[in-house]
Amino acid sequence: MPFFEQGDVKLYYEEEGEGFPVLLIAPGGMRSSVGFWERTPWNPIEHLSPHYRVIAMDQRNAGRSTAPVSPTDGWETFTNDQLALMDHLGADRFHVAGMCIGGSYIMALAAAAPERVASGVVFQTIGIDDNIKAFFEMFESWEDEIRGAHPEINAAGWEQFKRNMYDTDKYLFTADEADTRACPTPLLVLLGNDLYHPESSSRTLAELAPNATLVEHWKEPEHHEAAMAAVADFLAANTP
Repeated sequence: MPFFEQGDVKLYYEEEGEGFPVLLIAPGGMRSSVGFWERTPWNPIEHLSPHYRVIAMDQRNAGRSTAPVSPTDGWETFTNDQLALMDHLGADRFHVAGMCIGGSYIMALAAAAPERVASGVVFQTIGIDDNIKAFFEMFESWEDEIRGAHPEINAAGWEQFKRNMYDTDKYLFTADEADTRACPTPLLVLLGNDLYHPESSSRTLAELAPNATLVEHWKEPEHHEAAMAAVADFLAANTP
């Protein structure tokens, strides 16, 4: 099994296919890991690997990836992991496709390294719409699962980490409206429609980002073919 190790951080990843790189950031919130793609309406690993070098990863302390936990951890910590992995794999420029929490990670990557992110495919991004309590509870349930493996951080540290992630007024957690207007990265936004992935967040992202296109229907079986074609066309149009 392939791992990228950097100090005490050990990140699991999988590679399929050849060509221009596509980094996949899985759904699952704090549990974001490769296996979640098997539970999605259609699996982009299978869809994209015949045409691209698909790199799917487990985020730190999710799936098979491990790392120390610190009260200073936050979105930037994960963004740095993602960029370090792509450095390790020699991928200077790449597309990013992410579902759920992946939407927030895509916007963080586009802000941190705009010259490297060729485009982003945003499947039902998480976002704020009278639902912060749900994100706090999701974080706390993940914390409960892994706390025993992390004696290096106390209760106050966990609380600070949680607030670094989710105690914000930015509608996408990593981006507010001004950030979105300033994002030049081409984006394909596939609509969300539930508690964690509110429709309002997808629509705001698609309306404000200067190079964004919205796909409203993609989950239902009758829309799979058209949605997969839209993703394929979008990535092809933005591949250097």
